[in-house]
Amino acid sequence: MKFRKILGAVVLCLALAQTAYAGDDCTAVYGNGDNLFTLATGSPGELGLLEKLADEFNSINGTTMCWKKAGSGKSLKLLQEKKVDLILVHAPAAEKQAITEGWAIKRTLIGSNEFYIVGPKDDPAGIADTTSAAEAYAKIAAHKSYFLSRGDNSGTNKKELAIWKTAGLSPEGEWYIITKDFMMATLKKANDLKGYFMTDSSTWVAGQKVMTALEILFKGDPVLINTYHGLCQPVGATDGQPAASKFIDFIGSPEGQTIIGTYVRQKLIRPAHV
Repeated sequence: MKFRKILGAVVLCLALAQTAYAGDDCTAVYGNGDNLFTLATGSPGELGLLEKLADEFNSINGTTMCWKKAGSGKSLKLLQEKKVDLILVHAPAAEKQAITEGWAIKRTLIGSNEFYIVGPKDDPAGIADTTSAAEAYAKIAAHKSYFLSRGDNSGTNKKELAIWKTAGLSPEGEWYIITKDFMMATLKKANDLKGYFMTDSSTWVAGQKVMTALEILFKGDPVLINTYHGLCQPVGATDGQPAASKFIDFIGSPEGQTIIGTYVRQKLIRPAHV
């Protein structure tokens, strides 16, 4: 009886230790397997795709995933600092640099969606008849209409700044509002202020029913294509690296792409194989 009590206490302590570790600074924890790995990403987690992928992967591999909600810039920093095992990001130039510098491997295309420039239904800056994202931005700046920027070094923010650069502009002033917030939260603020914002199509589909003040005003410029890649730690860099490496293989596999394909029809994230 005494031995059973001791064994039970040990098992309980181990379970609590894993839960504490997994939940320490995780936005969410998926699964209850013995092998824990940590992943950082933004929109794929916010919109539910990550949970669907994690549920299937964990059931097959006996793993537990800790998701840390972070934009692409922060996710890359967390990977470089070995604070996560894996990231899903949309910042191609920074991703390639990480591979070149050797602190990330297995850059794998997951899928893509696109960015929309949304804004007030009366379109005060008149961007609906523009022919490029840069022209649309230039018109917003000239009119000094509210424009919301995440300003958080995320993939979205990097894309936005590249478009301003193409337009030959450095936005500043009361009309240019930096939120330091995630995609859905910034979209909601744009709706509240009746301002312009560049949102990914998946977030727009998920939130459009409550964005009563906004509509899509510009899309279709090739520069607005938004691709997501997975990257993980080099072999031996972290304890969770083996599981993270297998997860990248999984999301690039027919099984993983089927899950993404089903999600496509709901949230407009296109699988890599399309």
